[in-house]
Amino acid sequence: MARTPPSSRAARRRAAERAQPAARSRSGAGGPTRPPARGGADLPARVVVAIPALVFAIFIIDQGGLVFAGGALVLCIVCLHELFRMYEPRGPVKLAGFATIVGLAAAAYYGTDRQVLLATVAAIPLVFLLGLAMPERSDATRTDGVAITLMGIMWIGLALAHAILLRQLDGSGEHGAAIIVDVLVGTFVGDTGAYLGGRFLGRRPLAARISPNKTVEGLLIGMLTAIVATWCAGLYQDWLTHGQALLLGLAVAIAAPLGDLFESQVKRDAGTKDAGSLFGAHGGALDRLDAAFFALVAGYYVYLAMS
Repeated sequence: MARTPPSSRAARRRAAERAQPAARSRSGAGGPTRPPARGGADLPARVVVAIPALVFAIFIIDQGGLVFAGGALVLCIVCLHELFRMYEPRGPVKLAGFATIVGLAAAAYYGTDRQVLLATVAAIPLVFLLGLAMPERSDATRTDGVAITLMGIMWIGLALAHAILLRQLDGSGEHGAAIIVDVLVGTFVGDTGAYLGGRFLGRRPLAARISPNKTVEGLLIGMLTAIVATWCAGLYQDWLTHGQALLLGLAVAIAAPLGDLFESQVKRDAGTKDAGSLFGAHGGALDRLDAAFFALVAGYYVYLAMS
């Protein structure tokens, strides 16, 4: 029998020694490991991507009226399209979904919260009937398609309706526009704070099964950043007290991370990393607005309670 050359045995021994730390890390024997950090070039790229989106948001919020309603509707149609594309195998009832969010936008703009509720209730039979008209699929039930469609309507469509209602909540719309700005500032600055806090200080995973990169430290820093950012934005509104601004910031700090985690769960169940590619390597519209959808709804009700 041929003998193994000493050099080959030494090479295998070195390979085994290098593999041992990795094995200990996977088994947990080496103690808690820090979640993987994202690349250092990620933050500048985020800023570059955010600039045109920020300009667009400022423009439609400042214009108000049909410009705001129409601009927000376009964004939400893109988001709903991304959701339906992720769950295409489940057979979403696309026509009913798109028709309903257009109806929700119209109900919020031309009516009140009662008309929004009416449009929401009407969506259920509409989705069901149009779903019946679709060809049957061998890999999904009609209930699957109805469930995905209604989730998109409740998640994206109702957030759109609340944003429109908030923008024109008072007669001139001035206060509503300012609250939207406060909420968005708190949401996106808080997201940046969570990203930086998690990257440099993160040790304990927040929800490893849903989003492995999120950490408890990042969450806490992001929440604190969101509260401070919302309070600072409120300094420019003399009709908003410091206490009210802090309360609004607290609502944003709680709602925004929930929205982010919710979308992460949706993507994980769909087996995809990003909802779309509208923002290049940083995902789609749904990836950028997931936290804002939750935060705007929370901001609407908090402002109503304070008014």
